[in-house]
This record gives sequence, structure tokens and C-alpha cells, in this order.
Amino acid sequence: MDDTRSRSDSPSASTLEWAQRLVRLNTISARSNLALIETIADELRGLGVPLRLTYDDARGKANLFATIGEGKPAGLVLSGHTDTVPWDGQAWTHDPLGATVADARLYGRGSADMKGWIGAVVAQTRHWLEADLPFALHYAFSYDEEVGAFGARRLLEDLASLREAGRMPRLCLVGEPTEMVPAIAHKGVYRWRCHVRGHAAHSSLVPQAVNAVEAAARVIAQIAGLGDELRDRGTRQAGFDVPYTTAAVCLVNGGIADNVVPEDCRFTYEFRNLPGVDAEALHARVVEGARTLEPAMQAVDPTTGIRFEQITEMPAFRAAPDEPAVTLALRLAGATRTTNVAFGTEAGLFQRAGMSTVVCGPGSIGQAHQADEYVSLAQLARCEAFLRGIAVAGAAFLAG
Repeated sequence: MDDTRSRSDSPSASTLEWAQRLVRLNTISARSNLALIETIADELRGLGVPLRLTYDDARGKANLFATIGEGKPAGLVLSGHTDTVPWDGQAWTHDPLGATVADARLYGRGSADMKGWIGAVVAQTRHWLEADLPFALHYAFSYDEEVGAFGARRLLEDLASLREAGRMPRLCLVGEPTEMVPAIAHKGVYRWRCHVRGHAAHSSLVPQAVNAVEAAARVIAQIAGLGDELRDRGTRQAGFDVPYTTAAVCLVNGGIADNVVPEDCRFTYEFRNLPGVDAEALHARVVEGARTLEPAMQAVDPTTGIRFEQITEMPAFRAAPDEPAVTLALRLAGATRTTNVAFGTEAGLFQRAGMSTVVCGPGSIGQAHQADEYVSLAQLARCEAFLRGIAVAGAAFLAG
């Protein structure tokens, strides 16, 4: 593989080949990511890079945490998620797993979100080893980001040993697609599933029943009212497409027949909260409202009720414009501005762990999750130049 420095319009052969190799591996969140993780692990083991895999409970998925310069001070994390969304029902003109290069673009599911970034990182490993960096460089590749950032939480638990040894990384770069413009803020995503248990009866005997759909509808109306309140009187922050916290009910399922009062109803809802807005407090208001419905339900049948299950917890993220990770990303990208993004990332989790964090990676979120998803070769080239600059620019922020 050719590891020569990228031209402005095209990445090196190794970066492109690694991105293609990863795109060709099907890692939708419903499937295992182990083939991709082992592909990367084999490459790193062959180069003598120490690494650790941490598995989900079923051992069907894994995170990879690797360190170049193990034992060196400070440290920089390069973060990326390995799972992708599916492509069922989308009108693709390229094979989603084909990793086709056409029109100066790399097509395929995950090419922008975010296998282009991960491939570029892995392709630089030999370069960083030869540079003998004065600081530790960590790869943090997670599973199940798309369905709730579950892998990243387990991965961060594994950093406890570094913290105990006084070698906790200082900075984190999350390579989500921002067109290589450093992003310093995004909303959180908090999602719950509500289960309403009623009491079934023939629809001619309504007083003998507890209608689960109607109870759910009353809770849904409360959530909609909260959304209106947040829109009309809530906190607003400039720089976001929607500058206030939003509430949404996105999936409802209940009832079995037109003439049966439904016994069960389930629905999911979410808050996408601005940095500084407490989504858990908003959820508590929903729960409080639901509890007022239960006495009347349980007067008919004591076994009825309403319960809640949290299914996604992705914290909001905001970095100071002058903090170290942002300053480093601006320098590496040759950028003069930062941006906010509308989508959620794992950045808030790394920030909570104590690292100065920024989001910056190749491609556009406008291509992610779409038919014929792609990342341009020019964006991969910019990413490669960004990563290669770490060997020089990173020392000013991390050596010590």
C-alpha cells in the first residue's frame, strides 16, 4: 500500500483501501461487528500495537481500544463507531457493500458515517509508529452507537486502568462527518419506551375496561404539550438548525381489533435537548403526569398501570471555542471557524469522562443514512492530512 502524503484531491492508496475494506463488511447495528473489529485488530497486532477488545453480553459485538506509545504521558483518543444503519427499502444505484469508487466519491453504507474516518486512522498506524510520538495515541472504536451509544459506555469503563495509572488521555477527536470543520456542540438524544397495561373488554362494555390506547394518548398529549412549551418559552441557543429543545413521539403500537378495548399500548418518545437543558427532568414531568392517570385505571383493575424504560441516553455536548481539543482540530484542519451539528455523537460521553473533546471528520451528515451514501475522495484526503499533522501539532498540546 502506498503511504505517501495525500494530494489535495485524493487520499493515499492505503487510506482508500482501508476505507473500502471496512465498507465491504456489513456492520448494521442488528448484526455482529466482529469481522470488522478482527480485521483491524489483525493489522494492529501485526504492527505490534497493543490492544484490548471488550464484548457485549452476548459476545457478538466488541469495542477495540488500542494504544500507540503505551505508557507515554498524556494521550489523544481517536474515536469512531463501527456500526451502521440498514439500507432496506432505499433506492440504491450502487451496491451498499460494494465500496465503489466513481465520480471522485467512495460509495457504500458507512462510507461517510463513519468508516472513511476509521479507515484513514488505521492507515496512518505505520506512520505514527515511525514518528515515535512523545505522547500516547489511542484508537477507540465502538459498537452500537447508532442504537444508543451502548458500546462507548463499556469502552469508557475500560479506561479506568489508565486513570488509576495517571495516564488518562487528555484530548479526544470524534471523527463523525462534519466536512472537516470542527464541531463544538450538539444536542443530546434521550429516548424512552412507555408501556401501558390496561384491561381488555368487548367494546360494548367500556366501563368494565381500562383502555390502554386512550391512557397512552393522554400521556402522548402531555409530551406534545411539553414540546409546545419548549418551543414557545424554553431556552434557545443560536447555531442549531432548531434552536430549542424538542420533544417527539415517534412510534405507537396498541390494540388488536376494532371491537376490543385494548389491553396494551406501547410508544416511544424522545427529547433532543440543548446543552444545559436537563432531559431527565423533562422525562420526570412525563412520569409525574402519567402517575395521575393510574388511580382511575387501578380502580377498575389493580394490575393495570404505566411504566417507562429508557432506551437511549446520548448526552448533549458543548466545548469551549478555545479549549485544547478545539484549538488542535482547528490547526490540523486548517480551519478558521467551528460549527454546531444537529446529530448526536459519543462526544458528550468522552467529555463527561474528563477529556477535552471535539467532533471533526470527513464527509457530510447529509449523505449519511441515505441511499448511495458516499464520502468524497477530497474529503478523505483532507482527513488524511489532518491525521498526519497529529505527529507534529499534537506534541505542542500533549507532550510533557
